[in-house]
Amino acid sequence: MRAQIIAAALALAFGIAGPASAQTKQADAKPAAAKTTAPTPKQVLTHYADLAQAMYTDSYTAAQEMQTAINAFIAAPSEATQKAARDAWKKARNPYQKTEAFRFGNPIVDEWEGNVNAWPLDEGLIDYVDAKSYGTKSDENPLYTANVIAAKSIRIGKKTIDTTKITPALLHQLNSAGGVEANVGSGWHAIEFLLWGQDLHGTERGAGERPWTDFDKAACTNGNCERRAEYLKVATSTLVADLKEMADDWGPKGKARAALLKKKDKPGLAVIFTGLGSLSYGELAGERMKLGLILHDPEEEHDCFSDNTHNSHYFDEVGIQDVYYGRTTRNDGTVFSGPSVADLVRAADPKIADEIDAKMKGAEAALKVIKDSGDSGKMFYDMMLAEGNTEGNKMVQDGVDALVAQAHAIERGVAVLKIQIKVEGSKSLDDPANAAKK
Repeated sequence: MRAQIIAAALALAFGIAGPASAQTKQADAKPAAAKTTAPTPKQVLTHYADLAQAMYTDSYTAAQEMQTAINAFIAAPSEATQKAARDAWKKARNPYQKTEAFRFGNPIVDEWEGNVNAWPLDEGLIDYVDAKSYGTKSDENPLYTANVIAAKSIRIGKKTIDTTKITPALLHQLNSAGGVEANVGSGWHAIEFLLWGQDLHGTERGAGERPWTDFDKAACTNGNCERRAEYLKVATSTLVADLKEMADDWGPKGKARAALLKKKDKPGLAVIFTGLGSLSYGELAGERMKLGLILHDPEEEHDCFSDNTHNSHYFDEVGIQDVYYGRTTRNDGTVFSGPSVADLVRAADPKIADEIDAKMKGAEAALKVIKDSGDSGKMFYDMMLAEGNTEGNKMVQDGVDALVAQAHAIERGVAVLKIQIKVEGSKSLDDPANAAKK
């Protein structure tokens, strides 16, 4: 994560007209009704932990379904089983993206996240790449083309690492190897790369086109097919285990729950708002959207191999809403709800709560335009980033503007609760002229 920390004392809070009513479609939003008695901060914090447990459990169970499809693909590679595995990956992404609102305020989550959703990645670390578009070396990353799938060993600094056996420990060891964040061996995007391969279409139409035969022993293409299948299998089981770990961390005896609930009221509430503010402003509006627009670079697309970014951005926003309102629609369609920070903001200042509701509804609508375009196939996110694509650039910029407006409304919201927080910033928003500089 390349965002710089903005150590300003911001008071952030979120509101909209309601969370998503399903995993693929958000319900029409209506502001929460004013209550005669607001919940206590402790009630809000306890439900926040319960919500985290529920949402990470949903992510875990969805990943298990993906694992079933991927294992079926590995067992019997074909165009059909590859498509089923890809579809399962996309389906499992949605409940995970909703959990990102828990990340930034909770150090336990943020430290864990590097094994699960690190991005962007230098894919040559994992497998073969197109040398013409990717290159053959990088001054910044000695492991740029290490190709673990083809290698028996690699060097990380002065240490030689045996890679003959692909294990969860090895994949985790690859993450940020040599101090390079783009070295990513595990998680959603490693699996995505293995399922789709590189997207060589730039800002033109098309996602990755890895052939299913890359995993077939008899009809093997591009070599190392059994190793590639083993890497995919281990990466998938590792992700499932990592997600279960975080679901357990929010359980009754989990360390994330304990770390939160031992805090006093205002510091505890600050955790919630830090997560909401940082995802909305620095991470989503800045690093994941504005930077790619400044550079017109499809490599800055979040789900760049699969062209699924229109969904990943949208469901980040859904997660922000879920956490703010303290309610989420589970994988089985049931709604889980309870005391929320939205209740506290509305009790403190209904007018500010109404303002936040409006800005949040605007952010959801702007990201829904992007989602609808991708879902319909009219224009995918990497196409929107193309220089000279006035319509696409505007869609992305409208999303950025709406997220920033949301953040400003949030500042006014938590100010009434007298809570101070520090949120992630982004050069793309705070210093765009130098955003591309490292």
